[in-house]
Amino acid sequence: MNIRFTLNGKAMDLDAAADRRVVDLLREDLGLTGAKEGCGAGECGTCSILVDGEHRLSCLMIAAQLSGRDVVTIEGLSEKDRLHPLQESFIRHGAVQCGFCTPGMIIGAAALLKRNPQPSREEIREGLAGNLCRCTGYQKIVDAVEAALLPEEKL
Repeated sequence: MNIRFTLNGKAMDLDAAADRRVVDLLREDLGLTGAKEGCGAGECGTCSILVDGEHRLSCLMIAAQLSGRDVVTIEGLSEKDRLHPLQESFIRHGAVQCGFCTPGMIIGAAALLKRNPQPSREEIREGLAGNLCRCTGYQKIVDAVEAALLPEEKL
């Protein structure tokens, strides 16, 4: 099946099996390894991407669902050589730990901040509830998202 969509700002025109999982398409066919398969069942959030600005789990999507859509992965969240403020904040606050869940957390946080630019700490916790981390108690992750709400000079 021919699939046309935008990926990280670039027009894509691919031939892929219509039922190919998006996580596999991204990782194996396109070499974008930020979205990871943690559970393959939509429970952990490590495969998170943005589709038309909405948080989606790429392990639960098939390639045909990308047709005509705008897709952003963690690799496309930054602009040129400058990290996204959430990426910078995660680094500054030590919220990366082992790093396995980090791309999904940042994508989830980006979607949250698009919906709610000034969430409370509780709203941040709720907004990231579908993203699991085995390394932390989530404190540094919540701190990093909260700090990203501040003007860049205070990050």
